[in-house]
Amino acid sequence: MLRERADRAVAELPDGLVYAGFSWGAATAQRLAQTRPGARGALLYESCLPVTGDWAVGPWPAGVPVQIHGMDADPFFALEGDIEAARELVGIAGPDLGELFVYPGDQHLFTDSTLPSYDPAATALVLRRSREFLDRLR
Repeated sequence: MLRERADRAVAELPDGLVYAGFSWGAATAQRLAQTRPGARGALLYESCLPVTGDWAVGPWPAGVPVQIHGMDADPFFALEGDIEAARELVGIAGPDLGELFVYPGDQHLFTDSTLPSYDPAATALVLRRSREFLDRLR
């Protein structure tokens, strides 16, 4: 049901979008960047789907930049295989288009200031790097 809602939300939007999401939303953003024509880029926070094998939604589109952020001991991102998927995706995208930033810590949703998992220093880096990524797409 959530997948269909996300698809309806973007159905009428133009090409040239940068898809972004946190956790489960990152998987949705990645799927849309991979399957909806005309993606301009993707920002994936604390989640990444594999690009090959089980759970893959298709190949990464040529020329589409991606930036991925997560903590090195996050029980979901680092310990359930997302970090390996992120490394694979960055390798496929290539050195000029793919970036993976791994922060020290074991928190999920570390950029959410309303949660106990919030890490202000890591969040500041995430925001700076994300803005730089978006600036390059102008």
